[in-house]
Amino acid sequence: MRKLVLLVALVILAPLALTACGGDDDETTTSAQTTPTTTPAGGGGGGGGGSETISLSADPSGAFAYEQTSLSAQAGNDTIDFDNPAPIGHDVCVEDSSGNEVGCSDVITQSKTTLPVDLKAGDYTYFCSVDGHRAAGMEGTLTVD
Repeated sequence: MRKLVLLVALVILAPLALTACGGDDDETTTSAQTTPTTTPAGGGGGGGGGSETISLSADPSGAFAYEQTSLSAQAGNDTIDFDNPAPIGHDVCVEDSSGNEVGCSDVITQSKTTLPVDLKAGDYTYFCSVDGHRAAGMEGTLTVD
């Protein structure tokens, strides 16, 4: 009888455990976009400004370059979705016009990550902070209205 109770409990709890484990993968997959354009993420109407998802990708061949050399966004709490399909590690960092760092992602290889940034109107520079990559030209301009 005890074995039967354990078997029934296992059958009932196993799908719940698998569902809980699978939730993290779904969040990661849906949070990153590979579209190389800026797309609105919300409808606005909030007092703190809108929020946007800004898509950025590294050159897939492994060159020290982003596929986009200029981006634009609205002021507010934005998210940079960074895709690095290359076998070389890259990140994305953002600095304001005074050279102050606004944020920096993790260095990733053949994967995707996000960088939340609170942006005010102005011009920003995004770049790869891996040694030598920015000096080789891996940077761009982000204009925020």
